[in-house]
Amino acid sequence: MKTRIELAKRSLTGISIGDAFGDSFFRDRELVESALINKTIPETEWRYTDDTIMAIPILQSLEKYGEVNQDFIAAKFAENYSKDRHRGYGPSMHRKLMDFKENKDWLSISKSSFNGTGSMGNGGAMRVALIGAYFYDDLDKVSEQAKLSSEITHYNNEGIAGAISVAVATALCTRNKEIDKEEWLNEIIAHTPESDLKYKIKKIKTLPKSYSIKTIVTALGSGTKMLAQDTVPISLWSVYYQMNNFEDILWKTVSGLGDRDTTCAIAGGISIMNSKEEFIPSKWLNNVEKWEQSIFYKE
Repeated sequence: MKTRIELAKRSLTGISIGDAFGDSFFRDRELVESALINKTIPETEWRYTDDTIMAIPILQSLEKYGEVNQDFIAAKFAENYSKDRHRGYGPSMHRKLMDFKENKDWLSISKSSFNGTGSMGNGGAMRVALIGAYFYDDLDKVSEQAKLSSEITHYNNEGIAGAISVAVATALCTRNKEIDKEEWLNEIIAHTPESDLKYKIKKIKTLPKSYSIKTIVTALGSGTKMLAQDTVPISLWSVYYQMNNFEDILWKTVSGLGDRDTTCAIAGGISIMNSKEEFIPSKWLNNVEKWEQSIFYKE
């Protein structure tokens, strides 16, 4: 068995591939539709976005402290944002990370979003899979650490629920390469806090693989609203029905369009942990921008 850090790094690599893969489909609609039909990736530099960049400090916290250190991660978020602000950060995140740089009280900033309700965006979920990989053998610890990681920027219950569900999904894939999909989904539901998101995850069982992707998007969302409850469910649906096949999972996820870099980052970070090696294209692994060599990881 690989070490915890090695497992977390593998999940982060899955996030980065999914992120860059999904981002390559933000092109002209006609071009994208043709690419999806033919399963060809539009011309791309395989460059990842904020989804991966914000996952890197979580890995660094696990390396340094063996857990989520919120102060450390918040400072790293602000530092990495200053290194490159043009990586797909959303409008509210731009403001938040600039505030982090000036004000060390990240908790007040996170809580103050959206008139004091905290953000229910998908940012907590997009970067969290590696926590599930690291603490794979303790789902209570996974949930606790995922919650802490989300609170830094997404204090709302929906945002936290999104982070927990993704981290638990990853932990289950890490601990059992041949996990039964029903058992997998039931465990995720059991550990997800009561929320609109939990209700949508329950709907996954009622949406067969044979349904058109447009029907799935209508029922579960595709990240268009950039909310946790609009983003996480379709990623989990893709893993549920394509279990063990990283490549098919990403193709199915991106076909929903919407916030495609984020839905694919989520699906990639989960599914790389139990996918068979032959279903992880070597070309994707070789071509994706290397997070471990980036200015965001190296001191």
